[in-house]
Amino acid sequence: MHSHLHANNIDMSRLDYVIAIGSIMAASFWTLWLPRRGRGIALSILNLLLTALIFSDLVYYRYFQDFITIPVLLQAGQVGELGGSIRELIHWTDIWFFIDWIFYIPMIFILASRRRRSTVYERGARISDSRLKRITRRLITGMVTLGLGLALALGPIHYYTSTWAVGLFAGNWWNMALYNVTGLLGFHYYDAYKYGLEHWGPKKQLSDQELADIKMWYDKASSDRPVMNETYGAYKGSNVMVIQAEAFMNFMIGKQVNGQEITPNFNKLMKESLYYSNYYHQTGQGRTSDADFSSHSSLHPLPTGSVFTRYPDHQYDVLPQILKSGGYTTAAFHAYDSSFWNRYTMYKNMGYDRFYSKKDYVIDEPLGWSLGDKSFFKQSLEFMGKEKQPFYSYLITLSSHHPYSLPKSVQQLDVGEFSGTIFGDYLEAIHYTDAALGQLVDQMKAEGLWDKTILYFYGDHDNSIKDKSYYEKFLGKSLTDLDMEQIMNQVPLLVHLPDGKHAGVYDEPAGQLDMTPSLLHLLGISSKPYYMMGNDIFDDRSKMVVLRSGAFTDGAIYYIPSADGVFENGTCYDLNTRQKTEVERARAGYEEAKKQLDYSDKTIMYDLIQKFEEAVPQGR
Repeated sequence: MHSHLHANNIDMSRLDYVIAIGSIMAASFWTLWLPRRGRGIALSILNLLLTALIFSDLVYYRYFQDFITIPVLLQAGQVGELGGSIRELIHWTDIWFFIDWIFYIPMIFILASRRRRSTVYERGARISDSRLKRITRRLITGMVTLGLGLALALGPIHYYTSTWAVGLFAGNWWNMALYNVTGLLGFHYYDAYKYGLEHWGPKKQLSDQELADIKMWYDKASSDRPVMNETYGAYKGSNVMVIQAEAFMNFMIGKQVNGQEITPNFNKLMKESLYYSNYYHQTGQGRTSDADFSSHSSLHPLPTGSVFTRYPDHQYDVLPQILKSGGYTTAAFHAYDSSFWNRYTMYKNMGYDRFYSKKDYVIDEPLGWSLGDKSFFKQSLEFMGKEKQPFYSYLITLSSHHPYSLPKSVQQLDVGEFSGTIFGDYLEAIHYTDAALGQLVDQMKAEGLWDKTILYFYGDHDNSIKDKSYYEKFLGKSLTDLDMEQIMNQVPLLVHLPDGKHAGVYDEPAGQLDMTPSLLHLLGISSKPYYMMGNDIFDDRSKMVVLRSGAFTDGAIYYIPSADGVFENGTCYDLNTRQKTEVERARAGYEEAKKQLDYSDKTIMYDLIQKFEEAVPQGR
């Protein structure tokens, strides 16, 4: 059994192997307490369970670039819905994970047959003493194995956290950094410990100083945010339609394959809209739900699990609630089960008047996970036509979801050399969603909504296709680590204003946390009373975008953290030259990114917005 995965091409040191051996000893010590006949069976069962855990982590890592945690396991009911995606993530070479069962299965039968044999025990005190000695010996052996295993595992971990990984457990914001210190089994031990402490242990309270520091950070952010320029309040009272497009990435915008535009309708809209070419998704393990949460709350997602499932009852300053208090009709539209990602509960808390889920739609275009985007947009607009204006409508698409296998009947893009690959399927799925976008715009114009509505269209996260060769072949050039980092983290943002003004390409950095303060700006609603971390994209001042991994950019540099979490081991790029530069240029940004992620996590976990507002009921 292996307790490390070679994630991110990180090589194991000798101490990592010591941690792995110690972790396995600590996981299996109890089997030594069992009689010899039961020990082999117990080890076989343990082997099966650990193999299943490690294999599950591998599959999960291939899609999310992260590891399974307790909060993720609590969302396991959703795994069944990912059937097609999971099948694509399993490779035939994975059989090596189970090769040892060629030996274990015969062993189980042998041990089982031995159990059937009757054993004659001699009676008497001497035999009782012998049995007592055997039990005592097994107990001592098991405890010694546990102690030795813990020493082997914790010794190197203590060394790491005393040298290059100082403060890892206190301020960890990236599971990859944790994994590279603890190993895979150690990661799961710690995750279970942390979850138990969080939910059943003594409730930790933030100190008065911590609360004051966080409150001061928000006060400064809110005072810096409002900018009274020509766009502030210029679209007051307009309808707002936000479309979160599944896996819609930025690298193929404006590009062609075999002479065909991949996103012709998006490209056409760019000419009369604001297009942000350096817009970043800021999601974590919650993926689509993280994009939803961060865009609406202007807070970062959590490092593990989804806010939607972990803290749906906490208080957040979210866009639908703010607009609802301003007289807007608010509705969410998603042609899927309302319980998925706990949306039904979360959307009530977010202030939506109505959530149109799968049960509200006629599945007249069955496609992929549910309803095709073309019919989804059409029916959603029909629902909106019955709503009182001004309205806030939030739509989540589905047709471009992994594994991107659309039926031949709707495929209209000749992907050429990518035919038969998941990358080609992805381009095909995006082309279909783009066609649905074009039909949506036509329908909005026909129904008189186009000139009354702000359209905000963005991608939720990457496509989970990590193979660099696909992108190099598609783009026709070799790609650096910086190129791939940006490709996998950039999604397009298109903002169409009712009067078509301010159209152009904007290359300053922006991210999903910026959506709510930016839309409030256009509507003339001050974001100052609210606890938000995002920027106003209509503010010309310099901005910084922080990703969940701790990577960040300010438009001049891009910092990528190392897997060990040590600042000096990270990489800093100059975005003008696109070459590596001295890492010290990123020091101040790194500290701010670290603080921002920490404060956001504490805001969510300790329900700080409610505490702050109870202390100052009338706002600030």
